[in-house]
Amino acid sequence: MTGSDTRPNRAVFATVASHYLPMLTALFVGVMLISNITGTKGVLLFDQWLHLDLGPFHLNGLVTDGAFYLFPLAYVLGDVISEVYGFKTMRRVILAGFVVLLIASACFWLTIYLPAAPFYSNQESFKAVAGVVPQFLLAGLLGYLAGEFLNSFVLVKMKERAGERRLWARLLGSTIVGEFADTLVFCSVAASALGISTWGDFWNYTIVGFLWKTLVEIIIMPVTYLVCAWLKRAEPSYVAALAEARATPT
Repeated sequence: MTGSDTRPNRAVFATVASHYLPMLTALFVGVMLISNITGTKGVLLFDQWLHLDLGPFHLNGLVTDGAFYLFPLAYVLGDVISEVYGFKTMRRVILAGFVVLLIASACFWLTIYLPAAPFYSNQESFKAVAGVVPQFLLAGLLGYLAGEFLNSFVLVKMKERAGERRLWARLLGSTIVGEFADTLVFCSVAASALGISTWGDFWNYTIVGFLWKTLVEIIIMPVTYLVCAWLKRAEPSYVAALAEARATPT
């Protein structure tokens, strides 16, 4: 080593500013990825007994997709990240999820067209499950961007007005706006690829999906409250920012 060499003689690493945000980001991206795969299956629930006719709206069971039980969790995680870390951070998380979804789609497409080994007999099954349908991909990405950005933006803007008060209002308000945009955009683009061919089934799929996701947000709101409260106490930067805000006269 020469006298002018200023390289350190020990390993150097960057410091992770938050111990919790990476885990929340991984959960959010994972939920989005899984939902985009399971959401390609059309699902009909309660068709044996749930029948309703209201003018042009005909309900013969609940038409939904295979992500109905998991997808609402993405909005809960988005609410928590937006509430604690802000819109700028959530925007980066959304973009990270967008990139991962694109990479996953490219990998599925590439794997399908790789030559199958002679002993591999599940090529068609793999293609049917993992095949990238451009219409689904476009619907998922557009719905994801519209819904998550609006969800985070509305929540943060409401918080800027109310401060720490009325968390329930911004959780519910942001979810209604975000879920409605996401559901309407996704269903409008993906409905025909799912096999939905009538307006009755389309509005069934859209309205039921929106109401279901909003209902899940309301049901698990106490859990969202607890997670937000715990994170606000656990994040030193949030504690410091809150103390500074309280000390600053309005």
